[in-house]
Amino acid sequence: MPYRAPVSDFRFLMDHVVGFDQVAATDHFAEATPDMTQAILTEAAKMSEDILAPLNRAGDLHPARLENGIVRTSPGFAEGYDAIATGGWIGMSASQDNGGLGLPMTLTTTVNEMLAGACLALQLSPLMTQGQIEALEHHASDAIKALYIPKLVSGEWNGTMNLTEPQAGSDVGALRTKAEPNGDGTYAITGQKIYISWADNDFTQNVCHLVLARLPDGVAGTKGISLFMVPKLIPDADGNPGTPNDLRVVSLEHKMGLHGSPTAVMEYSGATGWLVGEEHGGMAAMFTMMNNARLGVATQGVGIAEAALQHALAYAQDRKQGKAPGSGAILEHADVRRMLTTMKADTYAARAITLMNAVAIDMAHATGSAEWQARAAFLTPISKAFCTDVGCEVAATGIQVHGGMGFIEETGAAQYARDVRVATIYEGTNGIQAMDLVARKLMDGGEAAFRILEEIEQGAEAAKATHPQLAEAVWQAAESLRETTEWLAAQDDLNARFAGAVPYLRAFARVLGGHVHLASAVKGDASRARLATFYIKRMLPEHTGLLAHTREGATDLMAITADDLAA
Repeated sequence: MPYRAPVSDFRFLMDHVVGFDQVAATDHFAEATPDMTQAILTEAAKMSEDILAPLNRAGDLHPARLENGIVRTSPGFAEGYDAIATGGWIGMSASQDNGGLGLPMTLTTTVNEMLAGACLALQLSPLMTQGQIEALEHHASDAIKALYIPKLVSGEWNGTMNLTEPQAGSDVGALRTKAEPNGDGTYAITGQKIYISWADNDFTQNVCHLVLARLPDGVAGTKGISLFMVPKLIPDADGNPGTPNDLRVVSLEHKMGLHGSPTAVMEYSGATGWLVGEEHGGMAAMFTMMNNARLGVATQGVGIAEAALQHALAYAQDRKQGKAPGSGAILEHADVRRMLTTMKADTYAARAITLMNAVAIDMAHATGSAEWQARAAFLTPISKAFCTDVGCEVAATGIQVHGGMGFIEETGAAQYARDVRVATIYEGTNGIQAMDLVARKLMDGGEAAFRILEEIEQGAEAAKATHPQLAEAVWQAAESLRETTEWLAAQDDLNARFAGAVPYLRAFARVLGGHVHLASAVKGDASRARLATFYIKRMLPEHTGLLAHTREGATDLMAITADDLAA
């Protein structure tokens, strides 16, 4: 079915809920006027709906394939990528000094969601490139910046991230890839990497791999890792793609979904690479790219949720089954209405959280404020984990709305569930995001969390004048969350935090969802108020059980033995 970009939601959230006016008021982002914002949303929506969405099914049915060492992409993907590149969408937030547009990450986030909702398999390519651009801007030498970033921004070249190895997944420090100095300022990179998204294609002039490897004097673990730029084709003296580097695509993974996105096993056999950042400082540089990607992956979850919702709603409005009142379609059944409204309410909450996160990133960039930086850092794991969970849940519910036809591939409902499933795994599993939230992000004693909770409670107090019951529920939820945050911050045993990390993150997202829905009810029309009422009365109460789970600590959990699990 056709995909419709949720432009009205973007505009409403930016104008009334997530504080984008603060971003536009800064000198740094003064160009992000309402007219500019509307033009970007309109043009990105048109491209997503007319050019990319028709490619989504073709990518699933006709996967990327490896032929004689060359990756052949799905039908129409080259043209779709060209539309993204020539439209300037890849370098939206890149610095103007390097050929980018210098626009807020908030606008990039809206565009990335639309691209993901239209065709996630293709959207992965520019997303990886955007992350690489940011890593290079922050850590690369001037020479590397000047050579690579303009090509990446224009889309002539694309970028990848090479972290994972067969024995080194979440434990990146276990990697074995080596980097030997060549004596001329370059390094010979040798090793194997797996799960490399868009490691090759047949439509860009060059592929630029950022590769984690260990120098001969690199200590064990993450502190001994360095980062290297390793291009598929070594640039010549004029900066054009030259001789082939000593690397190759060994194979493409046979995946559950995202068939149109080639995911490769890469072999580096003394390939020429250039150091990015400081020696042994690879993780700091790579985390710049990963944090960018984590918000990007969050938008993938929201994009798929939106597409799955639209698909299920169209089916529910058309399918006649049972003795339904009104139109006679299954949409009239209470349980189907419940499923669709849950899908809608959670998608809206997740979208708002990604935009809140992006606004914090923009404000940190524009002001240099430590508080904005802390807010952005705190919201990032919540965005990544909650929004990708929502993508999976909404896509699964979409199958349920279709009934038996959801299990039939021809309807297309199953593709959303298959495509989005990996989003909870890559760029750091959602469990790792939750552990980061309750450990590193609470090292400040909970200050960043408490500032957000204070904002939620102030919003609820103001809303009591017009929506007293909804406002009281949100205020009480924030207060319960505050108490649990205080409990977590007081735990010296990290296992006590980790045992409840996932429910805590989910609870925080639930309360943030209540906050944005309440603000939407206050600022919006009756339709938004009805959706807010559903979320706050029926979905927000989930936080109670989640917080109870969080405060149980680890003792009873770790007392369960392997024999108990096998019994």
